[in-house]
Amino acid sequence: MTILSAQPLPMSRCSINTATLGHRSPIGEVIERVARHGFGGISPWRRDLEGQDHRLVGKHIRDAGLSLSGYCRGAYFPGASRQAFEANVTDNFRAIDEAAALGAPCFVLVVGSLPEGSKDIAAARAQVAEGLAMLLPHAREAGVGLAVEPLHPMYAGDRSCITSLGEALALCDRLDPSREGGVGVAIDVYHVWWDWRLSEDIAAAGHSGRIMAFHVCDWLVPTNDLLLDRGMTGDGVIDVGSIRREVEQTGYQGFAEVEVFSPRWWSTPEDDVLAACARGFAAI
Repeated sequence: MTILSAQPLPMSRCSINTATLGHRSPIGEVIERVARHGFGGISPWRRDLEGQDHRLVGKHIRDAGLSLSGYCRGAYFPGASRQAFEANVTDNFRAIDEAAALGAPCFVLVVGSLPEGSKDIAAARAQVAEGLAMLLPHAREAGVGLAVEPLHPMYAGDRSCITSLGEALALCDRLDPSREGGVGVAIDVYHVWWDWRLSEDIAAAGHSGRIMAFHVCDWLVPTNDLLLDRGMTGDGVIDVGSIRREVEQTGYQGFAEVEVFSPRWWSTPEDDVLAACARGFAAI
């Protein structure tokens, strides 16, 4: 990976994904806490806004001096039946409207993979492509980007049949060959750091204007849980700083958003978690 020089990341470009705090406190308290710690952005999960007026939450975020870096996350597309597939697509339509009401620039999609009882990953990929094609005109009209997030291959059986940045970009090009926009990628270092083509694919994503979100955390060695053992940035083996510099070399000037799934951090006081996030950002 090419080593590029860069200035320290200012806190105004650091965002907190609400999953990092473990979905423990009401969203209003989370907004105020994130702002108090000096971060510039926030990315709420849908579960944190259940029963809320999304427009009012968006206003609260802006009144607190924060920006939205995104809105997480989409329903899995693949279904065991046509009815199930269409229900999943309908749920994602609703989520796009929620993102628009919030004022979020993009809606992050973890696309899903094999429905229960299936071994046909090609069929799952076909449903993902069809579902995204159904959503794209509505997302464009709403002004919300569809940010496809490729996941690490260890999740190919259930969480995502899109397992590399290159594959996600190929899907975007298939959906938007003339580059009208509205569909792109969320680059999460946890999922892509291992890929020998990463530098090339980051450059391609930037060249095509597809980078909609950039997520940071770290890969612990050993990793004791395939889902719930992410590390805080700087605590593992990912060269997050180099990946960040390559992303920015493409012209990306959006947020770096910390997203950590970890019972360890979810049992730590939220103010201490946010202080650790700030230390991690300072290291990249």
